[in-house]
Amino acid sequence: MDQSRRNMLKLGGAALAMIPVVAIAAKNDAMRASMKYKDTPEGDKNCANCVQFVPGKTATDLGGCKIFPGDTEVSPKGYCVAWAKKG
Repeated sequence: MDQSRRNMLKLGGAALAMIPVVAIAAKNDAMRASMKYKDTPEGDKNCANCVQFVPGKTATDLGGCKIFPGDTEVSPKGYCVAWAKKG
């Protein structure tokens, strides 16, 4: 196999490996927009008291959300239309 073909295959493999990362990031932005996510609470409704919220290391750290898979930048003070009170 010649060197240029080998380089092309390496570059192609790297490009294919990046596709899922780009797709996930774009999907979360679209999901946030569709759920009308914002970094501020809606009255007494906020991510910290929502059943969907996955807390960060401390109560003030950013966390995750079961609605936004792979997203680790959800504010505990945030809000979206999927909010459901923690029981």
